[in-house]
Amino acid sequence: MENQYCKVGSTTPIIKSSDAISFLEYQYALFMEKALQIKNSDAKLGDFFEGKASKINKMLQGLL
Repeated sequence: MENQYCKVGSTTPIIKSSDAISFLEYQYALFMEKALQIKNSDAKLGDFFEGKASKINKMLQGLL
């Protein structure tokens, strides 16, 4: 039997490029929108989405 490698959970590094920056900007906007929409019904989930957006924003600032 041959070895098989699974890509589940694998990550691809984000490099400095306009595609990476635009992708991060899109993800940031998406998480902030989700946080604002759900904040009234589920505060913990809203905080989670805001935390994700904050991490993405830090990565974005590092690329710029």
